[in-house]
Amino acid sequence: VQLQASGGGLAQAGDPLTLSCTASGLTVGSYDMAWFRQAPGKEREFVAALIWRNSHTYYADSVKGRSTISRDNAKNAIYLQMDSLEREDSATYYCAADRRGYYNDDKAYFYWGQGTLVTVSS
Repeated sequence: VQLQASGGGLAQAGDPLTLSCTASGLTVGSYDMAWFRQAPGKEREFVAALIWRNSHTYYADSVKGRSTISRDNAKNAIYLQMDSLEREDSATYYCAADRRGYYNDDKAYFYWGQGTLVTVSS
């Protein structure tokens, strides 16, 4: 199984950004898919999840209302669209997959991508 995250880079506060995560070896439509992020010196934190059973989505309070997690079954990929970036969004973003149902617990995710770095300047 491989999860390949991409789309990170340098952006300015207020810019939009879309991260992508392409999967191989698993079908994204059959797994809970999530984004986590980790800033330097901080613990990894939950960002967003899309639940495979019912397509419900969940977001961290810090990104709720300005982020959208979505899935493209044909491309076997998920996306995290972030509108109006904030400096606090600077972090390495990881996509993850699992089926245990604890959508916001990073310890519950078995499959992880390599991360893509997002740096937001003011």
